[in-house]
Amino acid sequence: MNNSLLYYSVGALLYCPANRKTIVDSIVQQRFGTKYSLALCLEDTIRDDCVAEAEHILANSLHLLAEQTQKSQFYLPKIFVRVRNARQIGRLCKIFGETTRLVMGFILPKFSLENADLYIEEIIRANELHSQPIFTMPIFESPSIIDLRHRTEILYILKEKIDQIEDKILNIRVGGNDLCHAFGYRRHDDESIHQIRPIADIFSDIITVYGRNYIVSGPVWEYYHSSNWERGLYHEIADDKLCGFIGKTVIYPSQIAVVNEAYKVSQRDYKDAAAILNWDKTSHSLVAGSVNGERMNEYKTHSNWALRTLLTAEYFGVKKTQPDNDNSDSIL
Repeated sequence: MNNSLLYYSVGALLYCPANRKTIVDSIVQQRFGTKYSLALCLEDTIRDDCVAEAEHILANSLHLLAEQTQKSQFYLPKIFVRVRNARQIGRLCKIFGETTRLVMGFILPKFSLENADLYIEEIIRANELHSQPIFTMPIFESPSIIDLRHRTEILYILKEKIDQIEDKILNIRVGGNDLCHAFGYRRHDDESIHQIRPIADIFSDIITVYGRNYIVSGPVWEYYHSSNWERGLYHEIADDKLCGFIGKTVIYPSQIAVVNEAYKVSQRDYKDAAAILNWDKTSHSLVAGSVNGERMNEYKTHSNWALRTLLTAEYFGVKKTQPDNDNSDSIL
């Protein structure tokens, strides 16, 4: 679903261990700002022998958060829970009880042929049992999609499966670090993951299969305190955008503002997109010069781009007007 604002509005998705007891206070005090989503993780960030305790802490956090929503006004992010396996979804909904209403959906790690049917079954069941929609975001990070001999077939089979619940798939997410791990790769803060060709090729295939129907979000950027982390993140997001990604997984609060700024739409693109979608229906021509006269706008060719651009602008905003001699699409 890539024609509705809802699917663009996950934005910067901040990962946090689900057993972080201070998370409610951070949300209420708006320490992370007022434009982000939150992933509470029960998978990689939690030790295997601490899962039950983490589930209990998470349930208590949701209960406390529900209480706080009755006492004061604050920005409540879209909240997602990253589970370990499919069966955990139903169990968590029972544990959460009425506070399930605070959970936008579940993140499905290492989504693959081995677990897809069970994951989808649990999401369908959760939606049958709750009045509000329960969304989901599968993560494509399983080593099974590395093998070139089978990748295309696997991706298309998985698409056929998730198409059953297309309106409940907020985003497709990609596990950049997991895929790099399979090869023993790690980028530095002056390098974009899109420079690592084996990983970039996997991303390209995912975008090719899913990008026409779903929003695909960019991989995590792991730097947050090096001398070049901010510039590096801006550059990787520029590559993300060019390759078809929208949104970004973040692991540190300071990354949120960078993502929100980097995804703002330039004045040039916003004006051209608006002109294309408001094309004069009485005109005998479907092609015209752009608003500032520097490129060609063609209704039949650019209408999908224009819709995507305006929806991105509606969530992330439009950049302030740049000087005439400046490139409004430039980064740091």
